[in-house]
Amino acid sequence: CATAGWTPGAMASPQPKRAKSEAKEENEEENNLNDELLVAAQAGNAKEVTRLLEAKADVAFQEAQQGISALMAAAVGGHSEVVNELLCVGAPWNAVDKNGRCAGDYALRAGHQAVVDRIVSAGVAAELLFAQMDKNKRKAQGLGSHDRVQNDSKEYIDRNVRYQEGKLLDSADDAVMMEWETPLMEAHAGVLCPKEGLDVLNIGFGMGIVDTALQKKKPKTHTIVEAHGGVLEKMRKDGWDKKKGVIIVPGRWQDVMHELGQYDAVFFDTYGEYYEDMREFHSWLPTILKKGGIYSFFNGFCPDNIIFQGVMCQVVQLELAQLKIQAEFAECDIAIPEKDWKGVKRRYFWSNTYYLPICRRMEAEDNEEGEADNEEKEKPEAT
Repeated sequence: CATAGWTPGAMASPQPKRAKSEAKEENEEENNLNDELLVAAQAGNAKEVTRLLEAKADVAFQEAQQGISALMAAAVGGHSEVVNELLCVGAPWNAVDKNGRCAGDYALRAGHQAVVDRIVSAGVAAELLFAQMDKNKRKAQGLGSHDRVQNDSKEYIDRNVRYQEGKLLDSADDAVMMEWETPLMEAHAGVLCPKEGLDVLNIGFGMGIVDTALQKKKPKTHTIVEAHGGVLEKMRKDGWDKKKGVIIVPGRWQDVMHELGQYDAVFFDTYGEYYEDMREFHSWLPTILKKGGIYSFFNGFCPDNIIFQGVMCQVVQLELAQLKIQAEFAECDIAIPEKDWKGVKRRYFWSNTYYLPICRRMEAEDNEEGEADNEEKEKPEAT
């Protein structure tokens, strides 16, 4: 930008009028290019889009009135060639307009599924790339995933919590868990425990909704990891420490994983953490999840945007596949009465559809790899 670094009112040497005039003309020319790019993208004119990009039109430009970008303009028209070109030169797949809608939303509403798929694919590639870049950076710095500061999680653990009218709230009135989740947690329990007598693990007790549902499945052992002192106190008050087969492990999961065994079913539902934390937990699954075992988690990914959620679900699928865990998502209808959010500072779920994760540790591939490893180990060395 010609005016980059200029601050109104700053003390500086007087600039020649000619320089100011040239800067103004250059800025106007850039704005014209950006406006033309929006028009060309909306029309699906691929050749004109290419010309404008080569002329240095800003692929990330969003017009001032509604926040429309060239990618959004092309997406709503279903112009796949233009969408692909814009993504290839770096158009932000996740930019949103002033109503919070991204290019994928525009394509979805207009019924252009091929464009939706292309945008989601770009989002997945970007997320995986950023994850690898972060991993490489941390490795170069000599840091492991456990070294990352988890301020939100620790802040939550230090806060007081209260159980009130079907909610678990922290001292800031943010909801840790709510009663409307009950049908979802029952569905999770049904997926996790298709039969009785299993060894199950749950990370994060909260209101105990999923643990109550798991108890109905009559597990052989039921291990619960919980970090918050107030929640642990409520668990003991309600007699969870006296239930048959229940093992309570106090502490953050990051600090107690070495104490855990292997389980037929694992559920993960923590508070005040991010996907990086879940990614770290996933790295433990090959150790704690038995072959053929089921893993699931509360799917609160990007609950206010179906495109962003779709991207994260695919990221999970791909990353778990690297661990020989096959993931799929089952659609569940959920209706949350508006009154349930009364007294809650921030709403954490918006959709009427919940995508329930069903993640199974594969057996055949594990066995084949295990046999191959054994054959390699048993193979005599050449003398």
